[in-house]
Amino acid sequence: MAGVLYVHKFPLLHSVHGSRKTPRKSLPIIRATSETPTSSTSTPVTAPPNFEPPKPKRFAVRPDKTWDILGASLALIFRLGTGVFVNGYSVSFVSKDAIPPDQYSLEVSGYKVKETSKLGPRPEKPIEIYEFEGCPFCRKVREIVAVLDLDVLFYPCPKNGPTFRPKVAQMGGKQQFPYMVDPNTGTAMYESDDIIKYLVQKYGDGSIPFMLSLGLLTTLTEGFAMIGRMGKGSSYTPSKLPPKPVELWAYEGSPFCKIVREVLVELELPHIFRSCARGSPKRQILFEKTGHFQAPYIEDPNTGVQMFESAEIVEYLKATYASS
Repeated sequence: MAGVLYVHKFPLLHSVHGSRKTPRKSLPIIRATSETPTSSTSTPVTAPPNFEPPKPKRFAVRPDKTWDILGASLALIFRLGTGVFVNGYSVSFVSKDAIPPDQYSLEVSGYKVKETSKLGPRPEKPIEIYEFEGCPFCRKVREIVAVLDLDVLFYPCPKNGPTFRPKVAQMGGKQQFPYMVDPNTGTAMYESDDIIKYLVQKYGDGSIPFMLSLGLLTTLTEGFAMIGRMGKGSSYTPSKLPPKPVELWAYEGSPFCKIVREVLVELELPHIFRSCARGSPKRQILFEKTGHFQAPYIEDPNTGVQMFESAEIVEYLKATYASS
């Protein structure tokens, strides 16, 4: 992929809420004129023979995945739920009749849970992010994606990945992660903190969530959050590159979503991430599409498969895309 990169300066006009004031500085921005990378090595794929998507089971953990889910759940403790809720999340309990049956809501003890949030401007095209699961700096960016309820086209860059790591070096000059490209503005950049500041200013209210504003402490707790998975989602597994990205409905705070994302990264499968944390309007969209809300959920345009259930999604992805 060829293109010209122009470097500009982007002034930071907002301070981090709840933190001490720091001098204003300029954030280096790279203007990218090149197109989204594609690969000529993609091959047609088919679903496994006689494959049947499972029926969704709410709040159920398959016995052989218990330790995986428990390990992935450590992030909820170390990160205090960051990435579980959309910005401005609020909740109230209303009568069952207050919310029509064709609208998504939880029911608790005879009441329904009404959830709201505050969204900023919506990007017309998905943000593009190059990263991998085992990186604490990448996790910071994934958390702000959930908080801002953004759709992202993720290009996984696991260690020894042959496709997208070289693309990042070609676009930005070095293999460093995360790397973000915003096709809506032509902006591209490295550095997780700079990416977070850019996204909250462009697509949020300018304020950085508390747990993402603590500097070294944020990075340390992001690292601790990954202890339970011991580097899963970091190294490349030989795979077939699909013609089209898989579509994943998920959110960063969910341990069920995490184990699916790990496999997508290890197989270096590009995927459109439909973020749907608590308070996201996309929960209603998925409810209308399927008559049910549960995360994760995938739609694979390469095979036509659509399915819930994290354990079965992991098996499907490996059976479909891992090289034999």
